Amino acid sequence: MIIDFHAHLFPDSLAFRTIPHLQRICGLTPTSDGTRDTLLARMERWGVDLAVVQHIATKPHQQQTINDFAASLQGEKLRCFGTVHPDSPEPEKEVERIHRLGLKGVKLHPDYQGFFADDPKADPIYEACRALGLPVLFHAGWDYISPEVSHGSPKAIAAVLDRFLGLTIIAAHLGGMARCKEAKEYLIGRPVYIDTSMAWNFASPEEAKRILLHHDPQRILYGSDCPWGSLEKDRPYLDALGLPEDLMEKIWFKNALALLGE
Repeated sequence: MIIDFHAHLFPDSLAFRTIPHLQRICGLTPTSDGTRDTLLARMERWGVDLAVVQHIATKPHQQQTINDFAASLQGEKLRCFGTVHPDSPEPEKEVERIHRLGLKGVKLHPDYQGFFADDPKADPIYEACRALGLPVLFHAGWDYISPEVSHGSPKAIAAVLDRFLGLTIIAAHLGGMARCKEAKEYLIGRPVYIDTSMAWNFASPEEAKRILLHHDPQRILYGSDCPWGSLEKDRPYLDALGLPEDLMEKIWFKNALALLGE
């Protein structure tokens, strides 16, 4: 079984504008057109059994519409995280609505949302997620949209971890995209989840192997970051690391099932 804990899609009416726009920013060739139907077709082709779709509100007024859309997607093959913008009024109320909608957590992208992960203005989100048992997934480390400043640095995420004991945090991209050294210093070995998304694009096999072998084996998730990655790219990279079979089973699906409560 394979669970992709880090995928993206958009309403059809937006996907055909959004994907080319993001492609111009990152320079990567997408593996999907960003629609639900194409993601499901790619999952079938790649052998992915379940995908957890991550959503991002880049403006406060978007969050309710995006979360309603996320709730509409959930089914046999898809689970979804909702999103909250830290600049929205009373963001904790939207966290509570996410919980009522049955969404599985909250995705935050500090670079696209224009805040630092450890900024106190996001504290109401963290406190509400902790109280409701909702995981928070951060884009961690460097990003194409903000090449000079990492708003979700491993150090900043570690500060959130310290302030909100008991909050379930997932630091995507091995704990910090293109920031492996900082991730090892501040996050690896601590009670935080990481995912493998886009590791092939920014971490040498040696760096990735060191991180994965030195982190809690119960807190590593497979993620593709589709439409920018895919299992076709990830499997050869991960298989070549020569990690123990029992660890790879945890990464491919067991840890995700436990985190999702399924």
